[in-house]
Formats: sequence, C-alpha cells, structure tokens
Amino acid sequence: MKIQVVTLFPEEFLPLVDLGVTGRAIRQRVVDLRMLNPRDFAQDKHRSVDDRPYGGGPGMVIAVEPLRSTIRHARESAAQGSKDEGQNVQDRPRVSLLSPQGKNLDQDAIKSLAGRSNLILVCGRYEGVDERLIESEIDEEWSIGDYVLSGGELAAAVMIDAVVRLLPGVLGDALSAAQDSFSEGLLDCPHYTRPESVDGMEVPAVLLSGDHQAIARWRRKQSLGRTRLRRPDLLQQAKLGKEDEALLAEFIAEQD
Repeated sequence: MKIQVVTLFPEEFLPLVDLGVTGRAIRQRVVDLRMLNPRDFAQDKHRSVDDRPYGGGPGMVIAVEPLRSTIRHARESAAQGSKDEGQNVQDRPRVSLLSPQGKNLDQDAIKSLAGRSNLILVCGRYEGVDERLIESEIDEEWSIGDYVLSGGELAAAVMIDAVVRLLPGVLGDALSAAQDSFSEGLLDCPHYTRPESVDGMEVPAVLLSGDHQAIARWRRKQSLGRTRLRRPDLLQQAKLGKEDEALLAEFIAEQD
C-alpha cells in the first residue's frame, strides 16, 4: 500500500515511521509512507499556503494553491506506481480530507480503506481549507470524533495505524486483528496473563481449563455482555444469531 500524506507538519509523523506496527510495516516494505508539504509546491518566495478569510473573522484559511498542486502531484504519483505494478489505473486514486465535518471513521470504514492500494490523506489546518479546493479535489472527508484538534495530522496518524494493522503480514498473529474490539462490531472480551492470582483476584477458571471450545464460548459471551454494558448502541446494530442471543441471555442472568 502506498500512503501519501499532504501536511504542513510532516515531522508529526516521525513516530509512525520509527515505532510500532506502522514502522515495522514500512521496514518490511508492506507500506510506502510519504509526506508531501504544500510549501514545497508554493511559487512565491515566502512559500505561502494560507491567507485571510473573506468576510473577516479570526485565523487563516489554507488557499487553493499550492494545496491543489500538491494533491495533483500525489494523484499522479499514485497512478504511476499502479501502472508500474501492472494495476488498472483507470480509476483515479481517491483523496481523503481529515475534517471534523467528515463521516465517522469506524471499523467498517477502516476495513474498506485497507482494501485500497493507495491512500492520499490531506491534513487540514488553521480555520480550514478553501471550500473550492474541497469541491474540486477532495473525494471524501473523514472525522475521528466530535472534538477539535489543532490539525488533521493526529487524525491521519490514527487512520494510518488502524489501516496498516489490517494489512496481510503486518501483525505477528493474524488472529490478533480479527479479535480486536470492533472487528465484528462488538467490544473485545477481557484478557488475563500470569500470575493466576493478583491481590485475591483470580483468572476465570475456564481460561485455565484447556478446553478450547469452552474458552471460545466464554470469550464470545463476555464480548456480547461487555458490549451490552458499555456500548449498547453497538449491540443494537449487530446482527445476532440464536447462539449469540442465548449467550447474551446467559450473561444477563449471571449478572442478575
């Protein structure tokens, strides 16, 4: 996967490159992560990227140029890379703007994004981006939550981390991603490790039994029950079969 991030502050992504899952994916060449700074595409000696908003008001607005030139360069680079690899390049790579006005970035969206060969992420800053740039160059907008950040860089980093861990060969154990919270629309079950007893709190006996079928059943029941207690909105959206409904009823009875 080729990921190009259009950002005025590329240094904010250094931890991604050096550390953790994404850093390992880059070193293994599963991911090609590149930063594009619109200032490098500016034509004036001050490398200007923003200006005062029409109509007055505080702050600055990111101008159409040089941001447009940066995005188009990213598109061309993505298309050329796909062509070099023998992929179909008829469909232009989609450009995503990280924005508080975007769609909610949930796990289903992450799965969809992970299926692409190219990601072009544009990080907003200041009071926002000139609307004409959004109308002409942006294909989709994503938000990681209903709160305000100083810029889209943190949101882009969140998206990249969530996407990269789903790519084949990135995680040491392929089951790890499949069992995470939200992977099936539910929260994860509780986890335990050694020692068996901590301050009188014991590991559930079923996890020590060696009965893999019973352990799987217990984990599924805990996942359903924890989702009911902490995120009932997720449970309302989930499509539960008869076995899941029975497990949930069992969990509720145990709680009562």
